[in-house]
Amino acid sequence: MGRRKLEIKRIEDKSSRQVTFSKRRNGLLKKAKELSVLCDLDIGAIIYSCRGKLYHYCSTNSLSEILQRYHSRAETEAGPSTQVCEKQAKYSRFMTCEELLQVVEREFEEPSADDLSVADFMHLEKQFETALIQARATKTHLLLKTISSLEEKEKLLEEEKILLQEKQINGSKGKSKTKIPTIDLNALPFEERMSD
Repeated sequence: MGRRKLEIKRIEDKSSRQVTFSKRRNGLLKKAKELSVLCDLDIGAIIYSCRGKLYHYCSTNSLSEILQRYHSRAETEAGPSTQVCEKQAKYSRFMTCEELLQVVEREFEEPSADDLSVADFMHLEKQFETALIQARATKTHLLLKTISSLEEKEKLLEEEKILLQEKQINGSKGKSKTKIPTIDLNALPFEERMSD
């Protein structure tokens, strides 16, 4: 006796739908992992349950990098991009952190928040760590950019200071030559030289 063919439509029974979702989600994430290992691919999978719970898999360290690559590819294929699309691509990593916070708020507002398992909390903790790492990387990048621009300004100011000092020295040399009389000590009699 073989399996009966499942008709692809919404499952009406809530518990059966949840079981199917759980099994197929795990299977999908497993296949994504296998595909990334076997074919050496960068894969990102994002799944939201009907309750708003977030599940994701990322074969690299950062899901936001994969999303940014996708957005930039989609922009180039779509043709000239508008400023709105550029801003969305630029701030896509921040939007994922914001979405993550919204999902967590939804999870804890629901009365079923006590039903969360340790694995669910570990998953949320991992997502927060990833978001924190992304925020710190962005902060570090901005600080380094600011430091390099300040160093360039400092070099320009030092060069300007040196030029101004040279101008001041050259100007003061011209003035001092006219004001200070020179005395030739050899022209003085020997007795006057000895008395000084």
